[in-house]
Amino acid sequence: MKKLAHKRVLLKVSGEALMGEQGHGIDMQVVARICSEIASARNLGAEICLVVGGGNIFRGVAGAAKGMDRGEADYMGMLATVMNAIALKGGLVDAGVEALVMSAIPMPTVCEPFARNSALAHLDAGRVVVFAAGTGNPFFTTDTAAALRAAEMGCDALMKGTSVDGVYSADPKLEPNATRFEQLTFADVLTKNLKIMDAASIALARDNNIPIIVFSIREPEEIVRVITGQGTSTLVTQG
Repeated sequence: MKKLAHKRVLLKVSGEALMGEQGHGIDMQVVARICSEIASARNLGAEICLVVGGGNIFRGVAGAAKGMDRGEADYMGMLATVMNAIALKGGLVDAGVEALVMSAIPMPTVCEPFARNSALAHLDAGRVVVFAAGTGNPFFTTDTAAALRAAEMGCDALMKGTSVDGVYSADPKLEPNATRFEQLTFADVLTKNLKIMDAASIALARDNNIPIIVFSIREPEEIVRVITGQGTSTLVTQG
């Protein structure tokens, strides 16, 4: 059996990752693949919780840029994350994993309201917890929610799944000569203004000494490789 590099992790899944090659919405084949990989990691003994974004359905910042009130736009984005979380929970159950959704905005008809002690109990019992609705507050990103939940759950690492295999000096899709980093410090990320996560989430991870691992969630089986200390990724630590 493969040895885990990290026992308890928070996996941040972007909304964009869930839409696959579609222009919007949820590609259930992509959801099934991601959930199958999470199940494989769970079978190795990993304790996993997730934070999911909502950009495949609605982005609060984009809505605000078009003239919406920023607070209301952010609440709409939070509701989009709940839809994605429910899809992931269904995919996990189909993959044979006991899972549940906990929302920072109470909506008990469809999911549990977030409560730290309850979430910890679910993780200790071996369930995968999908955290939805960000922090429950406008003006905060789901990246910040990921760092916050990772700290609250006592996670060993925050795995940030993106569309590229790590952190680059510039967008590699736009700059073919961009430099890829194997390892960075939190200070490097902030001083170089590397756009992997917003500054609030980087500061939260730094202050709670939670390493961030940036990897490509589009690469099949990469979740298992990264959680066992293999694969291709960029590690962000205190240094």
